[in-house]
Amino acid sequence: MSVFDQTQPYDALLVQEVSPRDGLQIEPTWVETADKIALIDQLSTFGFSRIEAGSFVSPKAIPALRDGEAVFQQIARDPGVIYVALVPNLKGAERALASRADELNLVMSASQTHNRANMRMSCEASLAAFGDIVRHVHAGDSTHDGAVAKSVTLNASVATAFGCPFEGAIEEDRVIAIVDAYLETGIQGITLADTTGMANPRQVARLVRRTLERLPSNALTLHFHNTRGLGLANVLAAYEAGARRFDAALGGLGGCPFAPGASGNICTEDLVNLCDEMGIPTGIDLARLIALSRTLPALLGHELPSQIAKAGRNADLHPVPGYVRAL
Repeated sequence: MSVFDQTQPYDALLVQEVSPRDGLQIEPTWVETADKIALIDQLSTFGFSRIEAGSFVSPKAIPALRDGEAVFQQIARDPGVIYVALVPNLKGAERALASRADELNLVMSASQTHNRANMRMSCEASLAAFGDIVRHVHAGDSTHDGAVAKSVTLNASVATAFGCPFEGAIEEDRVIAIVDAYLETGIQGITLADTTGMANPRQVARLVRRTLERLPSNALTLHFHNTRGLGLANVLAAYEAGARRFDAALGGLGGCPFAPGASGNICTEDLVNLCDEMGIPTGIDLARLIALSRTLPALLGHELPSQIAKAGRNADLHPVPGYVRAL
């Protein structure tokens, strides 16, 4: 379906909020656990189907998210929301499952160099670790007390799928081979991640079409950064190619700490505003989203790249200046 064809109703575009994890991981200012919980609790009422609430990586690697257990154990869970945890290995998966994460997101880079920088291991070692996690979850041995977690889903991200800051262009065939390896391992969902904002719309459309030959659209997520200003253009290209699920971060927060020059994720409220203006349904409450985004500078101590939080919506009209009324 063309995004410019207004003769047919648009399919819903599912926005998945990642600011509590991918957004906060790079922030130099410590965000208190209570503030993280309050942020997630508010986002849970806005209409999101998934919220990436935290990660279970080494506190030495990502100190900003060292309170993952406390966050997952204390958030007010909405039964309509899937709360996602990023996990790097089996130990992280055990911690996440013990904290009642609904979905585990595993990450490996298409680039060997970036994977070694990000995960401290080769791609082959990452895939082997994924196999351990999948077997652990499928066996139902999810916690130390033997509790069963059959409802936990597994998603795996292909980081640097559209380019690597160390290696440059990534062959599409390599990305597809990784997708195939994930699916063969027993992982249900796939994310193609533009970790450093190197993607362009033609490249995105081509890779999305190839990936959707292997899995349904409800199992594919696109994760874009706006590093070079092409984030929303890439969303439209992916949507037109058949993708329907997209990650985004409130305020445009985020960036990969192991990728030079990587700026924030595409901004949630900018994406929802784009969809609202075009008539693409998201089910997200934009007004409340903007209001929450406008509280972030005070929380984090710096301005954020959100355009809509600064400018407001097209429907937010302003008073007519007095000198105009006098004419």
